[in-house]
Amino acid sequence: MTPREYPARPIVGVGAVILIPRTEALALGYGEAAPDTGVVLVKRRFEPLAGRWSLPGGALEIGETLEAGITREVAEETGLAITVGPIVEVFDRILLDASGRVQYHFVLIDYVCRPVDGRLRAGSDVADVTLADPDELEPFGMTEKAVEVIRKARTAI
Repeated sequence: MTPREYPARPIVGVGAVILIPRTEALALGYGEAAPDTGVVLVKRRFEPLAGRWSLPGGALEIGETLEAGITREVAEETGLAITVGPIVEVFDRILLDASGRVQYHFVLIDYVCRPVDGRLRAGSDVADVTLADPDELEPFGMTEKAVEVIRKARTAI
C-alpha cells in the first residue's frame, strides 16, 4: 500500500457531493433544521485536513472501482447508502510540508450523489457530520476547491 504521507506517486481518491432535498433529509433523520436543499459535509478526523469540514470521501482500495469506492466511503463516514451520479470534477490536491516537499498528493474525482437509505451520522473516521445550506458554507471554513465543486454540482443536477 502506498503511504498517504510522502507518497511515491499520487493516490486516487473519490468524493461525494450529496445533495438532499428537505423532505428526504427529514426521512433520513436530520430533523426540522434541514435546509430546503442541503449538502452533506464531514469534519475530517485525520490528516490531511484534520479538523476541517469537507465532502465525504477517501482513497480507493486496491481492486476497487470508483463507484464502489465512493459508495463505501460515504457509508463509512455518513451512514448513508447512495446512488452515484455524474462526475463533477477531477483535480489534484497537492499539499507541501514546511520545507516544500510533497507531503500529500491526491488525484480526486468528485461525483454528484443522492441518498437512497440510511441515517445521517458521523462514522468512526470523521469527527462530525452535518447537512449544510450550500448557500451558507463560509462558517465551515472549507477549502475554496470544495466550495467550487459544490457550486458546480448544484448546476449539474
